[in-house]
Amino acid sequence: MITFFTTAKPFTGHTGIIQRNALKSWKLAGPQVEVILFGDEEGAAETAGELGLRFVPQVQRAPQGPKLLRSFFDAAQEMARNEIVCYANCDIVLTNDFYRAVTQLRPVAEKFLMVGRRWDMEIAEALNFDLPDWAERLQTMTRQSGHHLGAGWIDYFVFPKGFYLGKVPEMVIGRVHWDQWLVWKARASGAAVVDASQAVMAIHQNHDYAYHPAGKAGVWTDELSQRNYQLAGGRWHLCTIDDATHVLGPHGLQVNPLRRLRAVKRCLRTAKESLRMAALEWTRPARRAIGIGGK
Repeated sequence: MITFFTTAKPFTGHTGIIQRNALKSWKLAGPQVEVILFGDEEGAAETAGELGLRFVPQVQRAPQGPKLLRSFFDAAQEMARNEIVCYANCDIVLTNDFYRAVTQLRPVAEKFLMVGRRWDMEIAEALNFDLPDWAERLQTMTRQSGHHLGAGWIDYFVFPKGFYLGKVPEMVIGRVHWDQWLVWKARASGAAVVDASQAVMAIHQNHDYAYHPAGKAGVWTDELSQRNYQLAGGRWHLCTIDDATHVLGPHGLQVNPLRRLRAVKRCLRTAKESLRMAALEWTRPARRAIGIGGK
């Protein structure tokens, strides 16, 4: 039915626990599920063998070390045994509501992208998948203690195999902007972009940002993040879940009634920010000359 693919951090400590939780949940998400794990991080081969995943150690990397998104996006679409694929970050737990949502997409359009808002949740231990009601328990706990994030946080992408093949720029994973570019690309390609936030509880297991020397701030502001931004084509080529053309909820799939209003608001915000950045650029020499900052 669906092929998941992802790449991971080393399978050590708390990071290893939550990544195994995520991968195990995908294996249980529905029938005929395939999972492909890319990257040769510590413990990846052993985890793939333990969980019965397809393992591809080779990935292309930027000179600074992070993996190039297109290297495993292209490889996964070429390798997948199923016609629908899903990239998900390796800290996202999904349950059978995800499978039910995916089954409603295929009749809608030949080209589609399904995304959804995530729930942040503190999970410190391995989930007990042997419990028959593990998913219901986790969902209840998440509703009680978790936090539902906004439309800019996008952690899974469901689309037909081949949809992004050969189209992703040399952006890197582990930095910002690539996720919102994927939504923009789907919109620009005329695909149905489906917001499944009401139908799917995607549970993000909270973690630190120790993989970056500057922590979370570095993930958002370093040279590679800025390079992702440039490769994306700037802020006009970044969309969020609010830009979805359709909404999947309790009453099935419907046209997003707020998409035009949200699109106008986003355009106004983007235009305002563009003018602000342009003004900063134009006035930089004068501000430096009088000593009021060079930003």
